[in-house]
Amino acid sequence: MLNFKSATSLKRASGSWWIGGAVWLAVLLAVSAVYGRDDQKSNPDDIGNRRVAHHSIISEQKEIAIGRQYAEQIDKQAKLITDPVVTEYVNRVAQNIARNSDLKVPLTVKVIDDPTINAMSLPGGFLYVNTGLLEAATEEDELAGVMAHEIAHVAARHWAAQQTKATIAQFATIPLIFVPMTYPVYMGVSNALNFGVPLAFLKFSRGAEAEADYLGLQYMYKAGYDPNAYVRFFGKVLEEERRQPGSVPQLFADHPPTPDRIVKCEEEIKQFKPKEQYLVTTSEFDNVHARLHTLLASLRKPGKAGPSLEKHPDQTASPDSKGQSSDDKPPVLKRKDSD
Repeated sequence: MLNFKSATSLKRASGSWWIGGAVWLAVLLAVSAVYGRDDQKSNPDDIGNRRVAHHSIISEQKEIAIGRQYAEQIDKQAKLITDPVVTEYVNRVAQNIARNSDLKVPLTVKVIDDPTINAMSLPGGFLYVNTGLLEAATEEDELAGVMAHEIAHVAARHWAAQQTKATIAQFATIPLIFVPMTYPVYMGVSNALNFGVPLAFLKFSRGAEAEADYLGLQYMYKAGYDPNAYVRFFGKVLEEERRQPGSVPQLFADHPPTPDRIVKCEEEIKQFKPKEQYLVTTSEFDNVHARLHTLLASLRKPGKAGPSLEKHPDQTASPDSKGQSSDDKPPVLKRKDSD
């Protein structure tokens, strides 16, 4: 026989479960809103007129401010290449891709003296390219492919989405307060959540990298490059890793397995309409490639004091530098009418 006290307890328990279920449903809907994929992303012809950025509780202005703070720290600690010819060229290639992307924020590009084959994008549009990547690339389209991938991270606002997901994961534990359960059951659910959160982050990281591949290939294609160059560079890096295990670990530290990415990229490239001509490389790329090699050899010469870059009088200005000053600020790219 159910007395009044038991009925009241049952009613409260049912109400608590309903509240917990409602909160969980809200969390799931929020996650879906943050990470839902828009079919509009599949059409490269809509690039520039679509919004591929994931929804986030972090405003775009806040994201830029945070990225600027990170960038200031990197600028203080990293060895930046300030040669105007090298930096202007890398900046121009990146800006060309940015103009043919879904990026909604200004892009700031700098070159770091680091032999690792890598590039890095910060929230808010701050892109860093390692000299190791510039040296490893044999043609301009390979360099463009990696930078397009990083620009895609910024365009999709992957960092802001990841931070939003972390916040949602924290709030997801709130329903446990309202759900009546025994202590062992409570501990079991808590442990499951604590174990599941890292797995969720791992899945998001891999998903974000896959989406950056997907969008980056589109941006290459839109900018006039053959997207197969990105796959070709993957193959080159994979071969280097097989030849010298551990030689290029950082580029794919948080990425899906390289062979899987190659296969997936090849399938996505088949969806593009073939063009009669693609931009493969330029004589300027060859000149900058050779110039960078000379500069790095000078910087790393035994007994040379410090990492500062010395410029000879004949290197302070060139046709490519467009008369710009040789300060630490990245050169400003002026868009031509023919672009």
